Amino acid sequence: MGLHDMGKLWTPAEFEAAIRAVGAQRYHDKHPFHRMLHGGKLSKGQVQAWALNRYCYQEAVPRKDAAFMSRVHDRELRREWIRRIHDHDGLGEEPGGIERWLVLTDGLGLSRDYVTSRRGALAGTKFAVEAYVRFVVEQPLVVAVASSLTELFAPSIHRERIAGMLENYDFIDDRVMAYFKRRLTQAPRDSEFALDYVKRSALTRAEQEQCVAAVEFKCDVLWAQLDALNHAYVMPGVIPPGAFRPGGGDD
Repeated sequence: MGLHDMGKLWTPAEFEAAIRAVGAQRYHDKHPFHRMLHGGKLSKGQVQAWALNRYCYQEAVPRKDAAFMSRVHDRELRREWIRRIHDHDGLGEEPGGIERWLVLTDGLGLSRDYVTSRRGALAGTKFAVEAYVRFVVEQPLVVAVASSLTELFAPSIHRERIAGMLENYDFIDDRVMAYFKRRLTQAPRDSEFALDYVKRSALTRAEQEQCVAAVEFKCDVLWAQLDALNHAYVMPGVIPPGAFRPGGGDD
């Protein structure tokens, strides 16, 4: 777009292209820690630290979705969005994504009580996660929905993670990869609905740009979590007081 186009509403195709460009530039599959994780370059303790910290994000997702729904007067939107909470918290005999994540941390030898307490999680992780929850609480509904659109980029990272971790780590087996396998079908369903909603509901160029910025913000949230992990457990390897220490008996 040239300067003369500033303020002109993007077409749906242009709007979607701008959203997808964020993933191509900013998604956390490009982070060095991510590449080490999938490439088998991390120790078991470093993988434990990743799974422990990532739990904070998994646990926050249904909380941010519940906060979002509390603001929605459109019954049909609530009926659609509540499936996201069920996906993570479970419903009836379906255990949900958080339970599947705990199967992963179980398989890595971490105590469930320790994981769910979040005591050993990095401050950077917790601050990033809560910033995401607050963003969804405070932003206009269409912008809040747009922040979920990193799900557009998730299936490829899940496929890479499943293949890479199964191939490279002898302490990872097919059972503990169940969370990622389930998201291969859930994430496309959720992102398709959210993308359609955003494209229909952002009615001005300013709103469209806010939605693109929301996807950028969400990528920053995901990137910041890996920054914290990399700093604490890889380079320079400075683990903050109170945080999980591989082999330290805190788990």
